[in-house]
Amino acid sequence: MRKQDRKHVVSARFKTEAAKVTKNTQYEPLAALELVKATASTKFDSTVDVAINLGVDPRQGDQMVRGTTDLPHGTGKSQKVAVFAKGANADAATAAGADEVGADELIAKIQNGWRDFDVLVATPDMMPAVGKLGRILGPRMPNPKSGTVTTDVTRVVTAIKKATRVAYRVDKGGIIHAPIGKASFPTEQLSENMAVLISTLVKAKPSSSKGRYIQKITVSSSMGPGVSVDVAVAQRVDK
Repeated sequence: MRKQDRKHVVSARFKTEAAKVTKNTQYEPLAALELVKATASTKFDSTVDVAINLGVDPRQGDQMVRGTTDLPHGTGKSQKVAVFAKGANADAATAAGADEVGADELIAKIQNGWRDFDVLVATPDMMPAVGKLGRILGPRMPNPKSGTVTTDVTRVVTAIKKATRVAYRVDKGGIIHAPIGKASFPTEQLSENMAVLISTLVKAKPSSSKGRYIQKITVSSSMGPGVSVDVAVAQRVDK
C-alpha cells in the first residue's frame, strides 16, 4: 500500500471512531473509558493515555510537577531498566530483574553509545560518577524527583519491570501525559489506575499554584480520538 493510501485509511478510520464521541461533552470517568475502549480499533493492543491540564506555570521552578506513582493494575508495558550500582545493591538489582547492572563499566558503555534501555536507576553513591553522563543523557538521567535515584533498588526495579511504575512530568504547556493501561484492560481497572494518578497529582500540587488546579482531563487510545472527562466527578472518584 502506498504511503498516501495508508494515510487515507488512517484518516478514514480516525474519522469513523471520532464520530462516536459527542463534541463538547464531558463524560463521567467510566463512560469516558468505555468510549476509549470502543474507539480503540488498531490491530495491536492500544495504550490508554491520559492528558491532564494543570493550573501551573512550569516556567516557575516552584511549580514544576514531577514524580512517580505505582498504578494498582500496571500499564501493561514492561520497560528495560539499567542500574548503576555496586556490591550488594548491584546484586539486589540483578535479583529484582534489572536488564543491565554495572558501575564504571556501565558508564563507559553508555559513553560509547549504548542506549538499549528505557529507564536508568542509580544508587546515591553512584551519582558523582554518573553525573558525567548528564550532557549525554539529558532528561534520561537518574533523578531523585523521579524516584530513579534510590537506596531501595529492589522496590524500584521490581515496580518498573512489573510495569506498575509511572513517571510523570508537566510539560511546557502545563500538561501531564501518562499511560494508565491497555485497551484490553477492564474498564474498572483503567478507572482505578486513573484515580490513583489523579490523587497523586493532587497531593503534588505546588503551594504556589493558585486557582483551579486540575483544569481538564482527556483520555484516548493509541491513534484514537480524545474523550473529555468530567473533572469534578473524576476528582470525587479518587477520594
